[in-house]
Amino acid sequence: MQRRRSSKTPKQPLHVHHKSQTDLSAWRKGGKIDSEKSLQNNQSANDQKYESQEGSLELALSYFEKVQDSVALKKKSVVQRHLDVVESTALKQGLPPEGFEILLKVALSGRFADTVNTRLLKSLIPTSVIPENSVVTAVSWLCVGKCSGNIQVLFLKWLITMFDFIDHKEQLNALYGFFFFFLQDEKMCPYVCHVLYLLTRRENVKPFRIRILLDLQAKMGMQSHLQALLSLYKVFCPDQVTITLPGKMKTYFKNSEGPWKAAITAVRQRNQGISPLAQAVFLGTSRPQSRKRKWNAQLVIPASSANRLEAGREKNRLYLCSTNESFPVEQLQTFPQLLQNIHRLEFPAQMGSVLTNPLLLHYMNFVKDESIYLRLHYWMGQRLQEECTWCVVDNPCEEEFKSFLENVYKAECFLQEGFSACEEFLYKTLPLWDGVSCRSEVLKLVSWIPLSSFSDIKPYLFDPLAQLFFTSSIYFKCSVLECLKELLQNWLNCNAIQMDLEISSANTTLCGLVDAVAELVHFVGRISTVALRLENNSTLLLYFILDFYDTVCDMYLKYNLPLLIMPPAGVFYPALLSMDSVNLNQLCYIMYRYRTNLVAAKENEQSKKKILQFKFSNQTYQEYNQYLTAMVGCLWTSTAFQKDIHPQGLRMDDELLSKTAVKEIKNSFNIVYHPAMMGYSVQFLQEICPDDTTFNFKLIKGKKWDWYLEYLYNQGLKGLKVFIESSISRVSQAARSKSGNVEA
Repeated sequence: MQRRRSSKTPKQPLHVHHKSQTDLSAWRKGGKIDSEKSLQNNQSANDQKYESQEGSLELALSYFEKVQDSVALKKKSVVQRHLDVVESTALKQGLPPEGFEILLKVALSGRFADTVNTRLLKSLIPTSVIPENSVVTAVSWLCVGKCSGNIQVLFLKWLITMFDFIDHKEQLNALYGFFFFFLQDEKMCPYVCHVLYLLTRRENVKPFRIRILLDLQAKMGMQSHLQALLSLYKVFCPDQVTITLPGKMKTYFKNSEGPWKAAITAVRQRNQGISPLAQAVFLGTSRPQSRKRKWNAQLVIPASSANRLEAGREKNRLYLCSTNESFPVEQLQTFPQLLQNIHRLEFPAQMGSVLTNPLLLHYMNFVKDESIYLRLHYWMGQRLQEECTWCVVDNPCEEEFKSFLENVYKAECFLQEGFSACEEFLYKTLPLWDGVSCRSEVLKLVSWIPLSSFSDIKPYLFDPLAQLFFTSSIYFKCSVLECLKELLQNWLNCNAIQMDLEISSANTTLCGLVDAVAELVHFVGRISTVALRLENNSTLLLYFILDFYDTVCDMYLKYNLPLLIMPPAGVFYPALLSMDSVNLNQLCYIMYRYRTNLVAAKENEQSKKKILQFKFSNQTYQEYNQYLTAMVGCLWTSTAFQKDIHPQGLRMDDELLSKTAVKEIKNSFNIVYHPAMMGYSVQFLQEICPDDTTFNFKLIKGKKWDWYLEYLYNQGLKGLKVFIESSISRVSQAARSKSGNVEA
């Protein structure tokens, strides 16, 4: 009786919790004053219209609060007039928090026909937040059962859509049992499961509830909404949920956004800049898309639960911290707090807030709680699906989608692993991607795709990228190469750092890693060869290609991966003959690192310190030696055209060389005459022979040749330095003797 009496007590005066929220009584008192100021300041007619709308809304809410008997809806009736005011205000600027309890009570009490109740529920668009008390009161009216089944379902849809705008969740979670009771209603069951999925905490999972869900599953069959709730229950109590559930579902729940999402978008756009709270709550929603397209918008985007009222935080902090119950994440402010409460931390209902909270990401990294990943996978999959700007029609929220993708990427970098929902999203949408929408963000996400069999992901990832790669600008090509380099580094970092420890016990895993990495490197080699031809051996493109092979050449020593793959001839020779000294220097460094890795691998094989499961093929050594001969011939001995033995190399017949009419061919192509080095040669001659204007390159020989080498080294060509000192015997011996003298 006490609880029943409290629900019928007179309403308390409406309070203002935020400056951006408007009190009904404040409207009544301030109407004249505001109009006087409007006249004094010569404000526009729009301001006066806005004030009149506020006054009309106040009257409408007052009417709905006081009405007791059912009233027919007619065109010119009082109900119609007030209903029109509520609808127009909600669609233009949203409703204040104080109006929700009034309108929810009217809609669920059965006083009006379903036509009125439907229109009221569809008008419940918040300006900022929705008070939890109003939702609790609405649930109590739902339990009374005075409204029709259609209104009950519509209310549940509204609750799901607006779940992240409710300022508190404690009292709502206390009603978990009431919601669970409605699972018996076949019409309401899908939406009740969705509400329960959002509310479920570890303490809500009970054996009797699991039995009820299993009975419903047996009665109704494999329903996706029941599977979703059972999956969450199984995470919390795996020993009690004994049935086998599908690992992944495309969509757990039906679209529940109804008519509200487009209105929320419009209200948010009009209210931007009004208050920080409103901006924080309205975190990017997009208008509904055509169902004729492959993907559809489905859920309102979760907002961070940090939007709770500060007063509420202070009120509950002492109580919650003094108990052994769960610790709400809203109170988590510092890393020491995280360490002290890590065993009882309660994640927010709004999983979107996890992505931007470093403390929660620390928690995810430390505590491998499958329920968190399950909820995050579901939420992220829905968000990516509904807001993908190239899979929906006329989506105006590309900037918000970019921001969301950037947050996902930063979270992946923090966790050092990709999200499975993001991986599935990329596989589904890359074949439809135009290469323009959210380009930077999409390529960043590609770099965190988890290691998989190359043949499995090729049709969904590499084939679409290759098509765009060949038909797009050089800048897009460079972006793709940078993305694939980061993908390779992430695969190597995540799977090969501790390969020495795992090599004897995880041969299968190592074999899969080697195969996948090898296929990726070969893929990049193929597209790079074609791209260089398409772009006329562009210096910029060549720089990004060599940057990729800068990682490849060190896979054995740096990443403990028994794999080395030489660049194809279509990449090596354009770099060797490049007219840019930066690329030539980079190629020299790459060849030096290849040599270092191959020598180390050879020594390990000969010493037999380890039982190696993988050995480099003789073809790798042979190809390196062929490239080395070509490089020494181009940079040192001027014999590249005579001694290059690579099938696609520079070797020419003597008859053809004689037709070039180049004098002294054997001395006409080396480190002095190389196109990338000519500028340095000229500057060197100007320094040693300032009065000589003939630029006689033949002067660079003997001691001056050594001086010239030192000059090049001082210009920052460190790659050239280490290559020459490691690969040319005379310089190598001189460098070793010089090093020995310094040590002595």
